[in-house]
This record gives sequence, C-alpha cells and structure tokens, in this order.
Amino acid sequence: MNNKLKRDFYQREDVLQISKDLLGKYLVTNFEGQLTAGMIVETEAYRAPDDKASHAYLNRFTDRTKVMFEAGGVAYIYLCYGIHHMFNVVTAQEGIAHAILIRAMEPVDNIELMQQRRQFDRLKPQLTAGPGVMSKALGILTQYTGTSLVAPDSPIWIEDRDHIIPPEAIVASPRVGVDYAEECASWPWRFRVKNSKWTSKAK
Repeated sequence: MNNKLKRDFYQREDVLQISKDLLGKYLVTNFEGQLTAGMIVETEAYRAPDDKASHAYLNRFTDRTKVMFEAGGVAYIYLCYGIHHMFNVVTAQEGIAHAILIRAMEPVDNIELMQQRRQFDRLKPQLTAGPGVMSKALGILTQYTGTSLVAPDSPIWIEDRDHIIPPEAIVASPRVGVDYAEECASWPWRFRVKNSKWTSKAK
C-alpha cells in the first residue's frame, strides 16, 4: 500500500485548500479483495453553515447530514436522482460540516473491473468523468457512508503517490447543479486538473 492520507490531512479548516490538495491524489477501493483506484482530477467544495449549496446549510442536522458533522476523514455518500451514489470526503474538526465532492478521476488500477461495473467494452473518459459514474466504477454505494478513510481495514481510502498538481494547472469554476443556491451558485469552488480528458464537462 502506498501512503494513505492521514487524519490531519482531512481535519484542516480550509475546505477550498483541501479540495485543491486532493487533485493528484488516488482514490482507492477494496471490496471483497477487488482493488480499484484512480487519480482524482476534479473536486467541489461545500462549506457549512454559510454555503447555500451545502446539504448542511445553516448547520442542518438530519439523518443524512449527521455524518458531515463528524471529524474529518470519513465518507459522506448520498443518492442523487435516486440512482447516482455521490462520494464526498468530510473535512474539518468535529461539529464543522465541511465536505468535498469527488467529481471525477483518471482510472489507474484494475481498469478492466471498472469497465465491467460500468458495462463498457472499451476505455473512454465517460467511464469515470462525473461523480455518479465514478462511484459506480469504483463500487462505491451509499451503504458505505460514514466509513472511515483512515482506518487500517477501511475498504475506501485516498493515497498520496507523489503526483503533484501545480497551482497553475488547477482550473477553478462554479459548481455543477447548484443554481438554487442563489449567490453561492457562482462561487468558483469547483476545481479541475487543466487539460485532463477525465474531468466532467465544463459549465
């Protein structure tokens, strides 16, 4: 195993900086001995309580959002449109509901299994370019919400494989699908690796 990110990486206060720092890191899953992994190329930051696009806006605490208030380093996974399992990383200290949606990755390890899960007969960017399809390729389901990303036996974690994305290679733009969030909809809190064919479509 490579260098799994530790708790202190996630428990920093600046969710925007962590969103950028996650670019170039590797999201890994190991379900029933089947390991898959890819390099993160797109993220979105959500920051409660002031962010109207956040599920925890005004510190809304529900059965779904309660995991967002846990100490950083756990997974927050929710269902979108009843079909897409959306994988988020909870950050900051306990009681502060910051989270980062992992929107896309470049497939790296066990691409064949990812293609099987997506029923693809050839490799193309649509395999993992978008949060719902990325989760499906990795086998991530909502049942894993609350899973620790730092526990030794966790089936989901993020690694540092010494791939550095320089600041000039990061594109910031408004987040996707948050038009309801009024002035927050225009905040440039979506971060992508410049010129990566594995990111989801620009707005």
